[in-house]
Amino acid sequence: MNLPFELHIALRYLLARRKQALISVISLISTIGVMVGVMALVIALALMTGLQDQLRDRILGSTAHVYVWKGDGLTDYRADVARLRAFPHVTGAAPAILGKALITSPQDRAFITIKGIDPSLEASVTDLGRSMRQGSVAALTRATDDGRPGILLGTDLVKKLGVRVGDRVQLLTPDGTLSPMGMLPRTRTVDVAGVFSLGLYEFDSAYGFVTIPVAERLTGRDKPELVELRVDDIYRAPEVARAITDQTAGLYLTEDWTKLNQSLFGALWLEKMAISITIGLIVMVAALNIVASLILLVMEKNRDIAILKTMGASSRSIMLVFMLQGMIIGLVGTALGAAAGWSIAGLLDRYRVIHIPIDVYQVSYVPFVVLPLDFTLVVVSAIAICFVATLYPSRQASKLDPAEALRYG
Repeated sequence: MNLPFELHIALRYLLARRKQALISVISLISTIGVMVGVMALVIALALMTGLQDQLRDRILGSTAHVYVWKGDGLTDYRADVARLRAFPHVTGAAPAILGKALITSPQDRAFITIKGIDPSLEASVTDLGRSMRQGSVAALTRATDDGRPGILLGTDLVKKLGVRVGDRVQLLTPDGTLSPMGMLPRTRTVDVAGVFSLGLYEFDSAYGFVTIPVAERLTGRDKPELVELRVDDIYRAPEVARAITDQTAGLYLTEDWTKLNQSLFGALWLEKMAISITIGLIVMVAALNIVASLILLVMEKNRDIAILKTMGASSRSIMLVFMLQGMIIGLVGTALGAAAGWSIAGLLDRYRVIHIPIDVYQVSYVPFVVLPLDFTLVVVSAIAICFVATLYPSRQASKLDPAEALRYG
């Protein structure tokens, strides 16, 4: 194989013999440093991206993309739902009532959020229907023989209360009946009509779904308080929210998921950037090793450089020799690190190796997602850093005076 002159010399210098064994060891350490840095960076970015995507998907599967309130209330919520459903990019709309309650079973009790829904419309807004583990959303509309309504509870809440489908629970709400002794809390017995698992601990442990009429009686309201919307593209939610407010002259007030979860996703993005910068310093350290190994090589090869120049090699060729040597170290280290990082991230995600407290992070394990853009950015950045590291030693080698090197070498 006929290799270019500069590449042939660079490879010969990299594979130094025993006399220059130290330089070979430093080159090997530099390659390993680049590999470890790139691998760690790919895995770290995959971790943060996976966690962010998982939380976003779970949150948007459990909640709406846009929330809509009406100034004078939703007197006829079906008309409002039909009107809002007609806006561009809106794929689903459903009314809701939210309230707080204390749920009690013979085994335990817990504070929960009561959400009143229209079972026929809720599936168009959230993933509640697909997340049912026992029972169904439609079971809410089927009262028991003695007229007790039903409630849907999350898997974690069911475990805490020690109940199952068909069992009775008590709901105690702060909105009660006014009496001479003051406000008396309202208590109602309901049957567990189904068990859901939305995958988000906040919902699976502290939410109960009932029909709108039941929620009205529990909370003391006479109509739904908001309409929830789902859009065809989650990133269009702010645009849809603004359009609804503008085109209805302020009749509807809106809030979208990006504003409601801005602090959470902002913190995740900041952590992703901080981790990237911190681990990126490993690549910088490896680049300094490349600088050190090339400077040592230039000092060691003074006579060789002088001889090459006297034989007609240009300063550009000499500079290219040492740049190629540094780039070979960088390319090999980057390639090995990128391949290892991609493979390890895939294995960690496939086998769900890293488990985390679900009550803290809302998800039970850490997913790893390698985005092509992140992967490309890591590879290009690592190669660019290694290239910059070769400039100074290569330039110094090209400036070497052959006469001085042969006289004092």
